[in-house]
Amino acid sequence: MTIKELLHATEEKMKKVIDFVKRDFSEVRTGRASPSLVEGLHIDYYGTPTLLKQLASIAIPDPHLVTIQPWDPQAIADIEKAILKSNLGITPSNDGKVIRLSVPQLSKERRQELVKVAHKMAEAARVSLRTVRREAKEQLEKLEKDKVITEDDKFKGIDALQKLVDHYTASVEESLKHKEKEILEF
Repeated sequence: MTIKELLHATEEKMKKVIDFVKRDFSEVRTGRASPSLVEGLHIDYYGTPTLLKQLASIAIPDPHLVTIQPWDPQAIADIEKAILKSNLGITPSNDGKVIRLSVPQLSKERRQELVKVAHKMAEAARVSLRTVRREAKEQLEKLEKDKVITEDDKFKGIDALQKLVDHYTASVEESLKHKEKEILEF
């Protein structure tokens, strides 16, 4: 394995960490309705765990309302059950055809709690990035020990690795800042 291949593989792992943290952030409630609040829910549909977005159309008619219209009206009870089990804190209502979720405004205290949750998610992403860096650094050291690369090449690889980590850590910080602003805005 060359240094270039190692750095490329490491960057791919770091991109996955960023994708994961962005997906996590999208599931944090902001007081504003969003399809991402519910589309990732797993519904027990005839004994098979199925994503909600595969069972129904999800719409946002206004900033505080999510409507879910299942293609199979028989699934309404299962969908409601999954929504109640989730940690959304929203009680669904339905008219037999459409499920409505009214997203209440968040209190100041709840907003602060959600900011803390977002910070924990960002810290977990930073830890993952450092873990990926450590693994890559160990591989570089092994390549040097096995005399595949020189000591200078190892140090150049470590420098390039640190630049990757810095870039993706900045990306996490930017996503966190954006999510924090979104949570705190009324």
